[in-house]
Parts: sequence; C-alpha cells; structure tokens
Amino acid sequence: MFISLSLILAGGVAAGMIFRKMKLPGLLGMMLFGLLIGPYCLNLLDPTLLAGSGTIRKIALLIILIRAGLNLKIEDLKKAGRPALLLCFVPATFEIAAFIIFAPMLLGIDLVSAALMGCVMAAVSPAVVVPSMLKVMKAGYGQDKAIPQMILAGASADDIYVLVLFSVLMSIAGQGSFEASTLLRLPTAILLGLGAGFLGGLLLVRLFSKEKKDESAAVNVIVILALGLLFYGVEEAMTGPVAFSGLIAIMAACMVLGTRVPERIRSTAAGFDALWKAGEIFLFTLIGAAVNLPYAFKSFGVNVLLIVLCLLVRTAGVLLCVSFTRLSWKERLFCVAAYLPKATVQAAIGAVPLAAGLPAGEQILSCAVTAILITAPAGAILIDRGYTRLLTPPSSKKNESTTQNTSK
Repeated sequence: MFISLSLILAGGVAAGMIFRKMKLPGLLGMMLFGLLIGPYCLNLLDPTLLAGSGTIRKIALLIILIRAGLNLKIEDLKKAGRPALLLCFVPATFEIAAFIIFAPMLLGIDLVSAALMGCVMAAVSPAVVVPSMLKVMKAGYGQDKAIPQMILAGASADDIYVLVLFSVLMSIAGQGSFEASTLLRLPTAILLGLGAGFLGGLLLVRLFSKEKKDESAAVNVIVILALGLLFYGVEEAMTGPVAFSGLIAIMAACMVLGTRVPERIRSTAAGFDALWKAGEIFLFTLIGAAVNLPYAFKSFGVNVLLIVLCLLVRTAGVLLCVSFTRLSWKERLFCVAAYLPKATVQAAIGAVPLAAGLPAGEQILSCAVTAILITAPAGAILIDRGYTRLLTPPSSKKNESTTQNTSK
C-alpha cells in the first residue's frame, strides 16, 4: 500500500511536470501515468488502494468545489446576471439530451444507461476551468462584463446540477425500475443543500471572525474540510425520496464565507490550493489506473464520434445562454471554449457505474477517459491562448473613460 502511494505521488508529480513543459495540462500526464502503472498494463498498484479509489476521488472533488466556492462572490453573480444562471444548467441539459439520442444509436445501450453516461460526460471540468478563470480574473481580462466570474459560477453550478442528476439516475439504475418518488430527490437535494450551506456558511463566518487575521489558516482548512465531509455523510445517509446534496451545501457555505469575510480567508484559500495539488495527483492517476486498455482502444473511434456530436449540441446550448446579451461574438466564442474541457467530474464518477456492476459501466468509463484525453488539453489550450485575443483587456475600460472625458 505505502509503496503504491509513494509511486502515485512521485510519478504523478513527474508526469504532470513533463506535460506542463510541453504546454499541455498536467492532469493528462497524471492520467496516462495511471494507465501505465494500472492493472491493465504494468500492474504496480496495490489492489486495496484501487478498491478504495472511489472515496479518494470524492474527496478530491470536494476540495476543488471548495476552492471554487471560496473564490466566488455573490456580487459577481449579480453582475453577470441571466447568462450566469442559464449556464448553470442549459449546456449540461443539452449535452445529456444529446447522449440520450446518440448513445443508443452508436453504442447500443438502453436509455437509462445513455442518460447516466450523459450525466457523467456533461459536467465541465473544475480542474481546468477554475484555475484558468482565476488566472483570467487576476490578469484583468473580461472584467467589464464579469465574464470569467460568469463562467466560474456557471461551470461550478453546472457540475453540481449534473452530480445531483447522476445520483438520481444511479438510484433508478440500481433499482432496475422507475419510481415517481425518485424525482423528488432532485429539488430536495438542491433546496436542502442550499439551506444547510447557507447556515453552515454563517456559522463559519461567526467562527472565523473571532480569529486574528490569517492566524489559523491551517485550522480553517481543517474545519471547512470537516464540514464538507459531514455534508457528504448526511448525503449518503439520506437514501429515501428526500435527498441532500453535500456538494451544493459545502460550495454554498464557502460562497457565504468568501463573501462575508474575504480578507480573512485568503490564506485559507491558498491552503486548499496546496491541498488540491496532492488531490489532483490521486484523482487523475487512479482514474487512469481503472481504465480497461483493450476495451478503450477497441471503442476509441466510436467514443470520439459520440463526444464530438454531443459537444456540438452543448455548444448550441452555450450560445443560447449568451444570446441577447452585451457580449460580442468574440466573448461568446470564449464562453464556448471555456465550456469544452472534461476532466474532474469524469474522473470522480466515471468509474462509479462500473463499480456498481451496471452493464454499461465499462462503456461509460471508457467514454469518460476518452473525453478527458481529448477535451482537457484542447479546452485548456483554447482558454489559455484565447482570453487575451477574445476578451476586453484590463486597460480598455480605463482608456474608454479617458477618451470620453477628453471628448467632453
């Protein structure tokens, strides 16, 4: 076990560094390293570690959403307006619908499995989008219309929306039949998650406000992480028609915290940034290790076709969200690019249907890994090289004001 942990950490770091030097996402190198040391290739990992990889992936997903919540501000959401709200669910809904249409035709799977595959595939990647949008925000691009904030909020909520749908569909697939009471899980998960998150956030604000500024960043990280794990536990305990989303709850709590006491949680946010560096290594290395290489090679071509078709439908959904807005065509194109990459959620839940013994589990995992290999580097490159060309630079607004004053 310990040799396997050491191998994952050391090899994952090295693989990530190599790929970043090649101007590619480090997560891609980590996943390929996982493929190399996994049971279908060199078989160097302890089976006990592989058996518990699902829990590790869930904790990694929790960390990335905490990071997003701490960096989101309610004022930014209000500034972004209607497009931010629509981006929370419309592109994902379009893509899930596309998988329901095309997956049975191309893969021969049933509708429930196709919808489940759509939920796995529809989430945009926080591992790519969150750091990319934080970089754009720091550089000052697109701030006049709050475009990076709009994408950051929409992409984060998009993930939660998809994850709640995924849990509902997993319940249906596990039962083998549809029950009307299962539909209650979606609205109750959202409402109860938001309510618990708001109360939890107020509790954290009260707790952290009593501390000296940046005095106990490590303690704050532990407290927030403990609250997230508690929310996860409540989510797992509620198995009936009434559901609870731990991810919605912890992200809402972190948004309240980041909005109310932003000056006090900067070092805490930096702590989660450091924690994520270890989390992403385990997340992407272990998802690579779970891939059945012979099956993945066999189905690669049809998976690529399916992914491209569904991404085209998703693009239509993104463009619909930003239609009738002040955004220029360049800014709309940037929004499309930002909504392309798949990685984190696919790595976190791609293997869940297979672990649950569902017939389409192997196909879902294979498609998820193919999507990561294709869209993560493509999306990261398009965002990194596109924001300076497609978004308003930080000095433009100032220059416009100067020009207007001069003309007066």
